[in-house]
Amino acid sequence: MRTLILAAFLLAAPAFAQDVAPRVPVSAETSAAVTKNAIAPEELSNAVMQSVHHLLASQEGEPKAQWPYEGVYRVRGEIPIGYRIGGTAICASALVHAPAYADDDERKASVDRAIDFICQGIEHPLMSPAYDGGYDVRCWGYIYALDFLCLIKEKNLIPEARADAVAKATAFYLASLQANEMPTTGGWNYARPEGIDTVGAPSPFTTAPALQALFRARRAGYDVDPAIVARGLAFLEKAKAASGSVVYSGEAAKRTGRSDGTPGAVGRMLVTESTLLLAGQSTPANVRACLDAFLVHWDWLNQRRAKTGTHVGPYAVAPYYFMFAHRYAAQAIELLPANERAEYRRRVNLLLFSVRDADGSWNDRVFKRSSCFGTAMAALAILEPALGPAPAWEAPAPAPSPAKDTAP
Repeated sequence: MRTLILAAFLLAAPAFAQDVAPRVPVSAETSAAVTKNAIAPEELSNAVMQSVHHLLASQEGEPKAQWPYEGVYRVRGEIPIGYRIGGTAICASALVHAPAYADDDERKASVDRAIDFICQGIEHPLMSPAYDGGYDVRCWGYIYALDFLCLIKEKNLIPEARADAVAKATAFYLASLQANEMPTTGGWNYARPEGIDTVGAPSPFTTAPALQALFRARRAGYDVDPAIVARGLAFLEKAKAASGSVVYSGEAAKRTGRSDGTPGAVGRMLVTESTLLLAGQSTPANVRACLDAFLVHWDWLNQRRAKTGTHVGPYAVAPYYFMFAHRYAAQAIELLPANERAEYRRRVNLLLFSVRDADGSWNDRVFKRSSCFGTAMAALAILEPALGPAPAWEAPAPAPSPAKDTAP
């Protein structure tokens, strides 16, 4: 039934060695689908439901409530709480969006446990917005927890018994994300200078998803500081080079190295330009140009997929850009005119399925655990046409000037 629901829609609307994942070949079924030059709607549907099963089987912790994102960064030898919360929120979002959620008791129970974990995360000392800066990934927890909690509010999926905890956690993540805006420049970065008040270089890779989370929060009925959004959008404009590339961090005018060139920038280009368009500050032509760049330079991303190390030359591509780029490529497609979407969907889906592992999952890291993140991002990319319009932002109108006193 779940497969039929999604298939019907798609037819209608066109450094650490532990726990390292062995790379498995693409399955014969996937290879056959890719060689047909298009992924059929039923194959897309099956892939989404296989992704659901993979996530349900991979939930961890005691109780099983988490899908931690795993990279090379550790805090006292442990995966940082920001990665645990952020990864869990992304995976839970994929489960909620997949077809027939309301009829799937196992999935709902899994998401309920994830909600509990995300809500309890606000008590963790390393999620406090009061910290000393430096390299710290708690912002990823703020971003994707806020997005997920606002998503389930929009979809009326908050369990009654958890309503108070969700409201408290949503307020915490919203306030913390806004409080962690970088001083002077606006925007966000997980790699900051020491000292929370030290001026540094924001990251488009972080700032654009943060802004999209704030867009969703306002659409869900929360108050969002428009000045913070305005500063973040202004930074994204400054991060764009004349070529259309988006630099790794800071302002494009101050960075001219090859590592900031388009081949290594396509993921952040997609999310940056899409975010600007959602705020009325870009055009479909600019978004289309980013999609074209993604298709042309995809192999530079693929060369770094599931490899060790992070930013490797010549374009400083990190493995974690890979699934991120596909997720936001899918979002970008839905911002194009309707008559242009089908061909871009076809191309992006072919690329996505060309790197699917034989067990039906996706993974752009060397860590087995991160197949949950990769698989969730792939499922969200496949489902994007069914998700409805992404949250947009309209700046509030300026207050009217006081009327002049015309009394004699």
